[in-house]
Amino acid sequence: MELELVTIGTELLLGFTVDTNSAFLGQALGEIGVRIARRTSVPDQPDAVASAVREALGRTRLVITTGGLGPTKDDLSKNVVAELFGLPLEFHEEIWEAIRARFARMGRTLSERNRCQAEVPRGATVLPNPRGTAPGLWIQGELGEVIMLPGVPGEMRGLVTQEVAPRLRQRAGGRVVRSLLLRTTAIAESTLAERLEPVEARLAPLTLAYLPDLDGVDLRLTAWESEPGTAASLLEAAAGQLREQVPEHAYGLGEEDLASVLLREYRTRGLRLAVAESCTGGLLGARLTAIPGSSDVFVGGVIAYDDEVKRELGVPERILQAHGAVSEETVRAMALAVRDRFKAPVALAVSGIAGPAGGSEEKPVGLVWFAVADAAGCETFRMVFPGSRHDIRTRAAQYALWRGWRRVLASATRL
Repeated sequence: MELELVTIGTELLLGFTVDTNSAFLGQALGEIGVRIARRTSVPDQPDAVASAVREALGRTRLVITTGGLGPTKDDLSKNVVAELFGLPLEFHEEIWEAIRARFARMGRTLSERNRCQAEVPRGATVLPNPRGTAPGLWIQGELGEVIMLPGVPGEMRGLVTQEVAPRLRQRAGGRVVRSLLLRTTAIAESTLAERLEPVEARLAPLTLAYLPDLDGVDLRLTAWESEPGTAASLLEAAAGQLREQVPEHAYGLGEEDLASVLLREYRTRGLRLAVAESCTGGLLGARLTAIPGSSDVFVGGVIAYDDEVKRELGVPERILQAHGAVSEETVRAMALAVRDRFKAPVALAVSGIAGPAGGSEEKPVGLVWFAVADAAGCETFRMVFPGSRHDIRTRAAQYALWRGWRRVLASATRL
């Protein structure tokens, strides 16, 4: 079953609002066997909205719109679609009373502008919206069907989950579109594709997409129009095949964060962790503490940004003088010092040049040194990351987590 999506809002086209609604709808509808065949974004202009909805109905006869149901002058979607279907707007007293009650509960003053939200195209099904003032609408006619949803993400998601998906599921035939994400890091997309090529040829009827980002390359497996049980089995088996090709780089499924994976592994082994950061400026610690329950593993850290702080941490002056703040020797000394300072079994250290200035031929912008220290010794690693200052710092934090995770996995016995 297919439909088209029309997202309405000038702010979407100007880039001031990120369109998270489309992503949610794609996943939520796919789960019930409904595929979005095309997505169109248009500004808050009557002609643009009418044209987009008319053309979409001509292709699929079923369209979902988001946005343009509010009380302001640029919220004109309902009026445009009603006119397209030749339906007059009718005032619904019960909707108006619900809006009045909502404002009263919140202690807010109700504006007469909100009255337009109680107007409904004749014969349309009203989809109650307990999260906001604009109800959803389901309009049917000779042109087809239009499901109109508010653009506020929380309101839209609630209506899809409680009102739209249950109705569409009954018409979708029981076949679903399901995806599974396998997360990889510290491997280039081209190298990853080369490693996976032998397996990729055997994945059909599943499809595989490569999704590179600063943290790594996500691998999205998709089962199209399958029975739910069959889709789950195929996806799980395929993810296992992919993981076998790159076991040192594949760290999780779905939205799982590498910090969470690292913390789980350390927790299982009874280990605690400390960090010393320079160029990442606390990003590494932030990644770890963003995970609930991290305190039973993560002891704490030091942001040794200035050389004086590195000295206070325990980096010898002679090392800083001879090798500089961004060097193998310095990052090793940082890891050993913070491990000793916090009495932690494992310590991670990062020091680099995030730019945009400060680089040289010998030490270019993007150069980052890493160290992992534990009872067995201290490993160091050198990387040169591309991109902006933000990119370099983000990549560095991810790489440090990966090295900390791999170090523990490589240990045959508890440290």
